[in-house]
Amino acid sequence: MSFSLRLGFLFVLSLLICTACSRATPTPLPTPTILPTATPVSATATPLVRTLRAPTAVVPTPASGLLAPRTPVSTLPEWQHYQDRLAMARQQPIPVLRLEADMSDEQVLAQDLALQDARVQTDLYVAAGGEALRNEIFGVYPVRAGDIISTTATCQPTACYRVEMYNFAYNLTTIALVDVQARQVVDVIRSMEMQPAIPLALRDLAVAIAINAPAVIEALGGKPAAEAALMASTKTTLSQTRCERSRHLCVAPTFISGERALWAIVDLTAGALVGVRWTTVGTVQGPVISEKQLQDEVVTQQYCDTVNSLARDGWQLDYVITSSDGLRVMNVNFASQPRFDSVAVVDWHVSYSTREDFGYSDAIGCPTFSQAVVVAFNGPTIEPITENGTSIGFALVQEFRSELWPQPCNYFYQNRYEFYSDGRFRPVMINLGRGCGNDGWYRPVLRIAFSGNQTLAAWTGADWQPWQTEQWQAPTNLVTTDGAQLRVTDGAGQGFYLVPGRGQFGDGGRGDNAYVYATLRHPERNEGDLDLITIGSCCEVHHEQGPEKFIDAPPEKIVDAQIVLWYVAQMQNDDQPGQQYCWVETVVENGLYVPQTFPCAAGPLLKPVN
Repeated sequence: MSFSLRLGFLFVLSLLICTACSRATPTPLPTPTILPTATPVSATATPLVRTLRAPTAVVPTPASGLLAPRTPVSTLPEWQHYQDRLAMARQQPIPVLRLEADMSDEQVLAQDLALQDARVQTDLYVAAGGEALRNEIFGVYPVRAGDIISTTATCQPTACYRVEMYNFAYNLTTIALVDVQARQVVDVIRSMEMQPAIPLALRDLAVAIAINAPAVIEALGGKPAAEAALMASTKTTLSQTRCERSRHLCVAPTFISGERALWAIVDLTAGALVGVRWTTVGTVQGPVISEKQLQDEVVTQQYCDTVNSLARDGWQLDYVITSSDGLRVMNVNFASQPRFDSVAVVDWHVSYSTREDFGYSDAIGCPTFSQAVVVAFNGPTIEPITENGTSIGFALVQEFRSELWPQPCNYFYQNRYEFYSDGRFRPVMINLGRGCGNDGWYRPVLRIAFSGNQTLAAWTGADWQPWQTEQWQAPTNLVTTDGAQLRVTDGAGQGFYLVPGRGQFGDGGRGDNAYVYATLRHPERNEGDLDLITIGSCCEVHHEQGPEKFIDAPPEKIVDAQIVLWYVAQMQNDDQPGQQYCWVETVVENGLYVPQTFPCAAGPLLKPVN
């Protein structure tokens, strides 16, 4: 198959034909149907369900064509060298391409121990004694404080590492938590249809494919420099391609040209450029705003490797910056009563263009030894919340910035957790632009794990209807007169009303339009108790944002049970003068260029029932 560029000119991408197909006459890429994002549905709507990982062995479904011999589209020496390494790895007793980055002795040992574990070797072959599949170690990271749960408690005083292996054939990530001092694997997690952060070698390979592609050279009027590629390691998708249909591993090296950005969407599973797309980014004057190089070590030591505690205004909580799930608050109590085991923003899904769906899946987190694309800038700050000059609570705030912000194709996010002295709590997800286009949708994925057993009910317009089993709900206007959409209560009737953002919180938010999901908590299956790798496609316009993976088939009962609530808001940016939203400009103040931000904010208010 091949693809055409539809922004003012047509390219025949003769070198971009999927290897599973013959060289056919190029056909235009069909325009996908854009589904409405705010159609109310019943609180008991039947969700589409998929199993992420069952407690017993799961047999993955292979991606189409990956078990058959393939001739790579790319003829670059870099791609051929990579294929040679893969071929040699598949001939080894443990047929896995090992990570060859600059690693410490402990990291090398962790990789070796992980690959010797039978659980890690589960998906290395088509079948016992059969052909070896394509598996590669993508990363070996130190286990952070945020990775410590019951199954990894032995890592608390010792050196442990997180070894991440990606199976291209099944689009499957296997994570091994390894105690190198005890020389044992303490836990193994298999995450289907999830992709870890790619290693630097694959990032460089994607850039090489992009800058040498005729379509990219023609679009830019010449071959770009490799150093000009932005967002080259950020996972992406493109509607109607194998990046979407077969869940291939795809990234999008992006090049700025004037007021536009050219996306070169590279399929690293097949070794091909599958399309080029333009977005409008506008212009930015002035220098980059960055002090990141001065902050990385301090942030890592004080907030990534260490769990901090806070007690104020009746609240007691712990917090830590994670490798990929932003700032996580944990063990949250109010008035000495447990309220939340953990709250975190596990993903930012960013899609562009109302005609064709493409974009990024962003992770936010620690600045070093991290999967994050947008990393922590400085440490958390505590801000007072006042009303008419009187303190009514406080906010715990953490910023995450791309290194070159506020330049185009750089991002600036905030985690803001608001704790009120009357027991209210609001997790707020904020984007300060500018991103890679002026037609972007931002969908942050919020995860709330409640303490103890709870029962969830949705407002039907007349009464509260309990959800008996795991399910999801589309954006809805069904709320009480006080604005509550959901109610979460324990056996004593204590709990919270969930009030979605509808522009009423005074932070500039224009409404959350959120999908919500309720799932049964399974810490042993890593449905968010540990750091989550990217859990969903960047660019779906319906409910498949990632949390639906945790709805089992059949859906499990969630009445009087440990519940995880997922909240995926939807915000669209705007660069029109006077209407800017999710955007940043640069203006002159006192003779200097400074960023002027137009934040977009989303997040539900959790208001005590009694």
